[in-house]
Amino acid sequence: MLEKWVLNRKGGMHMKYALIGCGRISPNHIAAARNNGLDIIAICDIDPSCMADKILKFKFGASVRQYTDYTEMIEKEKPDLVAVCTESGKHAEIGLFCIEHGCNCIIEKPIALSIADADAIIAASIKYHVKVCACHQNRFNKSIQIIREAIDMNRFGKLFYGTAHIRWCRDHEYFDRASWRGTWEQDGGALMNQCIHNIDLLRWMMGGEIEEVVGMTDRLNHDYIEAEDMGIALIKFKNGSYGIIEGTTDIYPKNLEETLYIFGEKGTVKAGGQSVNVIEEWRFSDLLDDPEEVKARFHENPPNVYGYGHTPLYADVINAIQQDRQPYVNAMDGKRALELVLAIYKSAAEGGSVRFPLKECATIDFKGMFSNS
Repeated sequence: MLEKWVLNRKGGMHMKYALIGCGRISPNHIAAARNNGLDIIAICDIDPSCMADKILKFKFGASVRQYTDYTEMIEKEKPDLVAVCTESGKHAEIGLFCIEHGCNCIIEKPIALSIADADAIIAASIKYHVKVCACHQNRFNKSIQIIREAIDMNRFGKLFYGTAHIRWCRDHEYFDRASWRGTWEQDGGALMNQCIHNIDLLRWMMGGEIEEVVGMTDRLNHDYIEAEDMGIALIKFKNGSYGIIEGTTDIYPKNLEETLYIFGEKGTVKAGGQSVNVIEEWRFSDLLDDPEEVKARFHENPPNVYGYGHTPLYADVINAIQQDRQPYVNAMDGKRALELVLAIYKSAAEGGSVRFPLKECATIDFKGMFSNS
């Protein structure tokens, strides 16, 4: 189960790869591409200094071309696989251009900022016969994989409820480094940016199909951004289980934790650590394994909150292209995570519950929700 995403060095050797967006998350993508043997042919950013930094960091030679216009890069280089790592508000526009030019895509989270754009990406991927992966790399954490295996084996019995807690810090300097952060047009707030990975995991673990959501959001400590820095939500799933989300970027003085709890009739599990990469509780009535052994084995300590999931995610996408199957985390999965965050925003704005499916909604709908937006 945990070994199925082996490095794809041979499989990726003749697959041309390009990166769009050379910011904060891009080193993880470049490292994953290299680890899987992809032929990195080009990188793109509107800021040449960002590209220069990555050229130096990864010791790229002249064979890696640099572009400030992604359309020019796609049309000239014709890559097989493209990673879209720009500001969130550009994901859909860039992703759709790549798809329409026959490129398989890994699109950073969130896959888009509107239901309409997410639907357009899904439809285009079908029309142009390409693979699209939403970059929710925490699904590949060893800790998350063993929890998912327990769910698939019905070890929990009836699922009661799950909770996702994201208690992080994002200070003034973080937002100063990129003016798009915290805006409704290009980002959203804590739930859309920092919390969406764990929100994705909670929905995935609890059965996926949602009946309704009630949410509350606020901006408690970041009056210099437009969107929320704290959100709380209660979810009712169609299978009768419930979910609770609590996420913030207000924690002092640094990131505290990201945790996921799953409670069932016959099992209790907690994954914690920096990015749900540590099994902290493992209790099942079937006694199939030793809880202490599981906790010792599934205990990763990555250098940052991005974890180790990008390399296996890339391995899976390469295999999906070769085998003509859907990626493990596909465009629809990206839409589901987006849909849940947008539903929380809508509930908070309207002061009532929001029933699923969510038809039309976008982050820009909430411009003006707080005083300076």
